[in-house]
Amino acid sequence: MNLLDAKVIHTVYGLEIYLDVVKNIEIKEIHTPTIESPFYEVQFGIEYFLLRNEKHYNSLRNYFCICMNRDLSLITLKETETESLFAVKSEDERAATKKLLGEWFIKTSSYKEVINERIKKEDVCTGADIQYQIETIKFLGKLLELTTEELELAPIERPVQLRVLSVS
Repeated sequence: MNLLDAKVIHTVYGLEIYLDVVKNIEIKEIHTPTIESPFYEVQFGIEYFLLRNEKHYNSLRNYFCICMNRDLSLITLKETETESLFAVKSEDERAATKKLLGEWFIKTSSYKEVINERIKKEDVCTGADIQYQIETIKFLGKLLELTTEELELAPIERPVQLRVLSVS
């Protein structure tokens, strides 16, 4: 029998319970640098349980991105516009979520398995854009080498909110 690895974050909404289970992690999108967006970016989805009032629970899936510059030396965590892993959390809860990502998430066997599966998928693709595949595999390989310190030092970018000005 395997002991299940889990982490818990206390929030004002209840306890967020994260399990090291492959089906709970998805890579939703991967982007390589372009002229318009000169960064590597991967969007992860993480499913967790929210235990409210120690009685009721919901299964939720929220998202965040890990972004890196072209030479893979600078890391930024980025919130998604909707269903963000960092949304509606206090600064302390955001810090705890960031710590969860650095100290636990990137070290789980599920994280590594999901990335390795995506590397295999990219490696066997025979698409017209071989350069994209090479860049994607290089980026995914770097994700496997991330350290706790790199994620803890990474800033968290919030989505840009467009303000509509009314002209009277």
